[in-house]
Amino acid sequence: MPDTADADAGADGLTVGQVAARLDVTVRALHHWDGIGLARPSLRTVAGYRLYTAGDLERLHRIVAYRELGLGLERIRAVLDDTTADALGALRAQRTQVAERIDRLQRLGAGLDRMIEAHEGGPLLTDEQQVAIFGPGWDPDGPAQARRRYGDTTQWRQYAERSASRGPEEWQAVADDIAGLDRALGEAMDAGVPPGSPEANRLVDRHREVFAAYFPLTRQMQVCLGRMYEADAGFAAHYDGIRPGLAMWFRRLIDAGARAHGIDPDTATWDGGQEKRR
Repeated sequence: MPDTADADAGADGLTVGQVAARLDVTVRALHHWDGIGLARPSLRTVAGYRLYTAGDLERLHRIVAYRELGLGLERIRAVLDDTTADALGALRAQRTQVAERIDRLQRLGAGLDRMIEAHEGGPLLTDEQQVAIFGPGWDPDGPAQARRRYGDTTQWRQYAERSASRGPEEWQAVADDIAGLDRALGEAMDAGVPPGSPEANRLVDRHREVFAAYFPLTRQMQVCLGRMYEADAGFAAHYDGIRPGLAMWFRRLIDAGARAHGIDPDTATWDGGQEKRR
């Protein structure tokens, strides 16, 4: 049985505004469809205003239905007007595109979830995975503590961005690089490598490269880290556990390397570390 409103349209015609409200489309869209010949109103008032008949409204219903399925206007025109057009094939092709789009959106959603989780807690690892990768002395609550302290900084955001793309294997590679650097520092200290020497400066540069797994490290920032390695009980215990006095010795290497690049370690600041990165 025909819709009463459609019957009314057949009797008197409906204005553009009435059709737009009925179909939940914009007047601008109706004007556009009229302009490209996709859906033209069949009637005009004496004053020249467009009026849509019941037949026009039926065509518009079909256009809206296909548009909501994602078909482009030219594809819709072919489905409605071309007797040779494969409407079922068009719908199947659109279904394939929708499935691909859903897959992309799901992957995007998963990526956003990982980024949110990384911003909230750092490495996307279980407590057991963290201990297995970083060693029995690792505190799994460390990243959460760091977020509470540094969560509003650029460096934390950079750290989170890197963390979001890493799994256990990638973090194991980071841990291996850190362990390799620690061994090299201990061996260099044993060998009496002097601060400011080419070998010492290579170790300082290697530290910056390894640390970039967390966030980019300028030389001024590295000087600040060197101070912390010596002054902070936890860091000092780590380095001095490798070799007694290594924390202080490593800071001297960092300071000497900074001086070679025109940086005064006594005045270096974390937020002043914006010199060009090599």
